[in-house]
Amino acid sequence: MYEELITKNIKELRKQKNITLQKLADLTGLTKGYLSKIERAKKAPPYSTLNKIALALGVDAAFLLGTNFQKSQDTRISFTKRHKRKRIEILGSISEGYLYGYEYEALAFDKPGKNMEPYIIEPAFEDEAIFQHEGEEFMFVLEGTHELVYDGKTYIMEEGDCVYFDAAVPHTGRSLGKKKAKLLAVMFNYKRL
Repeated sequence: MYEELITKNIKELRKQKNITLQKLADLTGLTKGYLSKIERAKKAPPYSTLNKIALALGVDAAFLLGTNFQKSQDTRISFTKRHKRKRIEILGSISEGYLYGYEYEALAFDKPGKNMEPYIIEPAFEDEAIFQHEGEEFMFVLEGTHELVYDGKTYIMEEGDCVYFDAAVPHTGRSLGKKKAKLLAVMFNYKRL
């Protein structure tokens, strides 16, 4: 399961960089106890938390999906063959979780230090989680129908439609119809630590 891999990678990368749990807590604004719990968990933390941890460790959240931090390849470019993408499914309730109820594929997971996070996302049919995080977000509907609720206003997105928005504003979304929607989503992080 990729969620367990993420938590393992957080701990391994933190240790490789000689960062104590307390130092990581100071950098992220999270408590040392909560970070320790994350490192022992078998489920990934919410995206907003994962992103804080990744930035504090000097990588992006998708990089934590990788299986090897010692990349010998050119880190200025990330080329991923279709069959090598990392497919993740996160279901169930993850409090404040950005990826609640989503199946997604991380597209450029092995590119360290990037400011954009590209994914292919398949939103669930429920819209229980409200998302709000730093940065900007772009979504393009590849297949199906997606309902986006942004700052209380509903937008029905169909194949070929796209949206670009300030992610600090509360938003949520879900698939509509008989088949899950499939979206290309790109998140942009304003700042890196």
